[in-house]
Parts: sequence; C-alpha cells; structure tokens
Amino acid sequence: MGCPDWPKCFGQWVPPSSVAELPPDYKKTYAEYRHRKNQRFAKYLGALGFSETAESILTDESIQQEADFNPTKTWIEYVNRLVGVVIGFLIFAVAVLSFRFRRNYSRLFLVSVLCFVLVSFQGWIGSVVVSTNLTPWTITLHMFLALVIVLLLVYLTERTTEEGKDTLEQSFPVGWILVCMALLLIQILMGTKVRETIDHLADSVARSEWVSSLGIDFFLHRSFSWVVLIAHVGLVIKLVKTLQLKAFPLTLILLILGTILSGTGMAYFGVPPFLQPVHLLLATATFGMLSYLLFKITRSNKTVLVK
Repeated sequence: MGCPDWPKCFGQWVPPSSVAELPPDYKKTYAEYRHRKNQRFAKYLGALGFSETAESILTDESIQQEADFNPTKTWIEYVNRLVGVVIGFLIFAVAVLSFRFRRNYSRLFLVSVLCFVLVSFQGWIGSVVVSTNLTPWTITLHMFLALVIVLLLVYLTERTTEEGKDTLEQSFPVGWILVCMALLLIQILMGTKVRETIDHLADSVARSEWVSSLGIDFFLHRSFSWVVLIAHVGLVIKLVKTLQLKAFPLTLILLILGTILSGTGMAYFGVPPFLQPVHLLLATATFGMLSYLLFKITRSNKTVLVK
C-alpha cells in the first residue's frame, strides 16, 4: 500500500518522499478514493455472479483502513509500476510487430495479442489489489496472471527461433514436465495462502513470531516442497540420461534448491523482507524454465515424428 491510488502515487507522477508533502487528511482522502473504486469493482463482480464477494469488499472494515505513509514502501511500489509500464509497452510492441505475421503464423500473432490483453488486464488487477487494500484473493490472481504471461512470452521466444534450430535429437515424455509444472503451481498457490496468513498477523504479531503462528498452511507449504524437489530431481536425472543435457538440468535444480533454501531462510530467520521477493523470483524463474523445456520438447518431438 505504498501508493493508495493508481496510476499516480498520492496524486503525483513523482511520488512524495516525506509525509510533510501530503495534506493532513490524506488518509481520509485516499480511503474515500479507494472506496469509490471498490464500488465500481463490486458492480463488476455482482454482474458476474459473485455477489457475496462484492458485498464483502464493500463491508470489510479492514479494506477501508488507510496505511501510514512509508517512503520506502512508496518508492518500491512506484518502481514496480514503472517496470510494469515498460513491460506493457514492450509487449504492445511485440503485438504490433506480430501483425505482419497474422496470415502465415496466425498462432504466434494471436498469442502476441493475447499477451498484450493479459498484461493490460494485469495492470488493472494491480490497481484492484491496491484499492482493496491487498485482499488476499486479488494478490493470488495477480500472481497467477503474471505466470500465465511468463508462459506465453516463453512460448513466443521458443517458437520464433529459426525453425528446427537447436531441436533435440530424441523425443522426451512431456508428462513428467507437466507434472513438475503442476506441482510447482500448487506449491506457489499454497505459498500465497501462507502470505495471506502473514498479512493477517503483520499488524498484531511481531515478525519474529510470524512463523510459529502460521499453522497448517505453513506446514503444508513446507512439507510439499519435498514433493516438488523429488519430482524435479527425477526430471533432471531423466534429462541427463535421455537427452544428455547438462547445463539446463543443472540450472533447473539450482533454481529449485535456491527456492527451497530461501524459503528455509525465511522460516528460520523471521521472514526477512529481502528474502520474500527472492523466494518468489526463483520460483517464477523455475516455472519459466519448465515452460521453455516443455515447448522445446514438444517441438522436438514433432520434428522427430516428421522425420
């Protein structure tokens, strides 16, 4: 909640660096601003049949609470938005440039356009995350939309390389890759549940006591990491034996180990703030690598069948 409004930050394109730059009633002003935005969002939800969710957004008192100004959080959020805008423009450029290929490579064109549609929707969902004061399910949706965009961009990257270039000489069962991707997504989903619990604890429990207060969600998330690790070790062994790959499997297993170790670090050291984005970044990079492997294997398998 570093910036309570969107796309500006406290009504400014360059955010303030001290509370002295804000009016005395800034909390009331931006709480009312967010409530008006939530009223519009609730109408959309009601029209889609989510009346209970819409009602909870309008009546939940915690959503109405305005956070104290924090310059560090404000600039972190502002930089996040700037990076998001750059990504949006780059994806828009990809969509525009893909227009020339709409006839001969219609799938690539459609995926490029879909990327732009999704990144635009992602920006709007980001504004909803802000207006609803970090409502957990909106954070989860925001995260999984990002993963979908990563998946589509990786698909475009792999499919736009020279036809047949760097294809693998042997076919490989894609089922194992899909299982690893599914397990990783489940683990990320459980991680968002842990994050949800932490959000509830943050205002009433000291950071050093967060982990001991997390309960079953944390236990499941921690325990399931062994399932994810075992599945990926099996995938790596099979990649080395079947396809004689070395660098890719090594990178993949290092990413998984890094994700687990960063999670362990959060558990044992009171959830240090810097480890949270590292943990998430490593998990996302792992998902991106699995996506690339999936698309590369499927194209290679098709190439083998043609031969």
